[in-house]
Amino acid sequence: MTESIAQVLLSEEELQAIVRRLAEEIGRTYAGKRLLLVGILKGAFVFLSDLIRLLPIPCEVEFLRVSSYRNSTEGGELEVLQDLALPLEEYDVLVVEDILDSGRTLSAMLKHLQTKNPRSLALCALLDKPARRQVPVEADFVGVRIPDAFVVGYGLDYAQRWRSLPYVACLELRD
Repeated sequence: MTESIAQVLLSEEELQAIVRRLAEEIGRTYAGKRLLLVGILKGAFVFLSDLIRLLPIPCEVEFLRVSSYRNSTEGGELEVLQDLALPLEEYDVLVVEDILDSGRTLSAMLKHLQTKNPRSLALCALLDKPARRQVPVEADFVGVRIPDAFVVGYGLDYAQRWRSLPYVACLELRD
C-alpha cells in the first residue's frame, strides 16, 4: 500500500491560531488550580509542546502511552504501554490528545484515569472527527472539527510516518 498527501486541511498558521485560542481557554478555566496536563503519546506530543508554551498559567506535564491503531487506519483494543506513576488526587487533570475519532480509545483512557481519583478530569482534543464517533465522548476543549478523512502531520502519523509535517493533511491510501 502506498500513501500520499491528498490535501492540506490545516496550515501551520491555522494550527498556531487554534493552539493559541485553546491555551487562553484552558488558562481561564484552570487559573488558580493545580493543573496536570497528560499528553497521549505519541500523537499529541507536538500539540502539547506548543500548548504548554502558550499557557498563561503554571502546569505540570506527564505522559500516557497507549496504542489502538498498530499500523492501521482502524482502531482496535486499547493497550496501556506506559502508565502514570504520579498520584492524581492532588491535580485537576487535563488529557491532551491529538484527535478524537471513534471515542473508543479516549473513553477507555478516561475511565482508566478516573480510577486514579483526580480532583477533576477533562479532555482537550486538537481535532474532533464527530462523524466517526462510536462511543459517546465529548472533549471539553476542542481545537477544530474536521471531516471524516484520515489525517496526518503535526504529530499524527500513519505507520509511524508523516508526524513531522508542520500542518495537518488528508492522507490518500492506494493499493
